[in-house]
Amino acid sequence: MDMPQPNPDVLARKASVLARLRQVLPEDAIIADPAETRAYECDALTAYKCAPMIAVLPSSTQEVSDILRICHDEGVPVVPRGAGTSLAGGALPTADCVILGVARMNEVLEVDYDNRFIRVQTGRTNLSVTGAVEEQDFFYAPDPSSQLACAIAGNIAMNSGGAHCLKYGVTTNNLLGVTMVLMDGRVVEIGGAHLDSGGLDLLGVICGSEGQLGVVTEATLRILRKPEGARPVLMGFDDNAVAGECVSDIIKSGILPVAIEFMDRLCIEACENFAHAGYPNCEALLIVEVEGSDAEIDSQLAKIVEIAKRHNPVELRESQSAEESARIWLGRKSAFGAMGQINDYMCLDGTIPVSALPDVLRRIGELSKEFGLPVGNVFHAGDGNMHPLILFDANKPGDLEKCEAFGAEILKLCVDAGGCLTGEHGVGIEKRDLMHHQYAPQDLEAQMAVKDVFDPKWLLNPAKVFPLDASAPRRTPKMAAE
Repeated sequence: MDMPQPNPDVLARKASVLARLRQVLPEDAIIADPAETRAYECDALTAYKCAPMIAVLPSSTQEVSDILRICHDEGVPVVPRGAGTSLAGGALPTADCVILGVARMNEVLEVDYDNRFIRVQTGRTNLSVTGAVEEQDFFYAPDPSSQLACAIAGNIAMNSGGAHCLKYGVTTNNLLGVTMVLMDGRVVEIGGAHLDSGGLDLLGVICGSEGQLGVVTEATLRILRKPEGARPVLMGFDDNAVAGECVSDIIKSGILPVAIEFMDRLCIEACENFAHAGYPNCEALLIVEVEGSDAEIDSQLAKIVEIAKRHNPVELRESQSAEESARIWLGRKSAFGAMGQINDYMCLDGTIPVSALPDVLRRIGELSKEFGLPVGNVFHAGDGNMHPLILFDANKPGDLEKCEAFGAEILKLCVDAGGCLTGEHGVGIEKRDLMHHQYAPQDLEAQMAVKDVFDPKWLLNPAKVFPLDASAPRRTPKMAAE
């Protein structure tokens, strides 16, 4: 994966940059020892690594502003970092950059139950947002599988979703406002504690912008009342495509479950061995959850079960207790970790129309045989957000390259089926060079023109999202890849 060569002029100014940073930050907020900066050399896409020149850990919006102003003055690239759980290389450093981590910015700043919002610093983890309001029977809806660790900053950068996004939407549907610091140190407030803002939809531009436009330090998030109850049903099928057809039929029926999750045999067995969730022995598993009053749950599940029976499931089982429901979801939430016990893998993130699920799953199976690499499928089936996990041996020469080529074909397949390259993981470096497959040159030009406005020097998160050949004229000669 090509990355810009480090700017020797920036590297030569490391001492002076450090001196300026020490004027605005406490010593323990600055990491410059090469042995210690290695902790920031990659995110969860561990195939690519590069230690940054410096890492900084601010505790406030003012400190972030001071850092960015200094880096802007010095021409130093900045890579924002949340919790480092990105699976697309979104926080991969360059050797001449400053990593700006927001992990220490994790405070709850305001909670308003009457108006249903919470304002937090963006280093706060996803799950702990719900933890701050659950005693009052509220929750924060987006729930990525990494919600125990991932930060709100990264959720906003990648527009993360999760298992329950089918009903409640992804981050952009639950984000009301942000405090953001621009690359030159200016602090801007966008949106706020209200349903919608007048004028241009700048919040919609920022959510999902992958650290290209600014560093979001505070976020106002929508919180919701917990439902009266929820209950999942397990559906086992003897064929992946048949399970995909069942998903399509459920959606076409007009029923809106809170979640529809899919796992194939490889993932089912890994998750069962890890979590002992009671999953059936089958080729494909659906977890369909509905919520509401007992009467609403019974009515919705009756219709869903009726649809499932048309597809001859090998098992159909409703959860009988809160404990059983918790085990079912523990298995699904543990999927990525459980698969890691089997082998090295690369996790993809393409999105397709739900009606295309059967054909896309068939084609992925064919590609698996062509490339000679196993693939496990686990994804948010209700909105077509796929997460194929390609297994490979990182120690076997050529296996990574074969895995990358296989992954590229899957992502192209998603686009060709009427979908897109990413649903919630972002483009980062992983899909950067595939952007040409989805977007025409004029489309990329329009997107890069937006970055020109927010970050004219192109110092924020360099070499991500936009193909290097497309962005080369905008990057300064010293930042261009050789």
